[in-house]
Amino acid sequence: MITYKVFLKNGDPTKEDLIGVLAERRKDLRGETQIKSGLEWAKLIFGDLVEDRYAIFIVPDELRPVDSLEAF
Repeated sequence: MITYKVFLKNGDPTKEDLIGVLAERRKDLRGETQIKSGLEWAKLIFGDLVEDRYAIFIVPDELRPVDSLEAF
């Protein structure tokens, strides 16, 4: 199980607002990276609660080594 902390960017670059926590129970990410899959879920769940869907970002509790290599 992968858990994500979902944050909202605001005007202050040093502070983010925590809006929720998501738990993804499936093991297969269907060919997507962990970040992309979690962000898709976060925008689907929390997108109607915020004004700007693009201000949502996530931080996974555990990042698999394969995903961290794909980011670069």
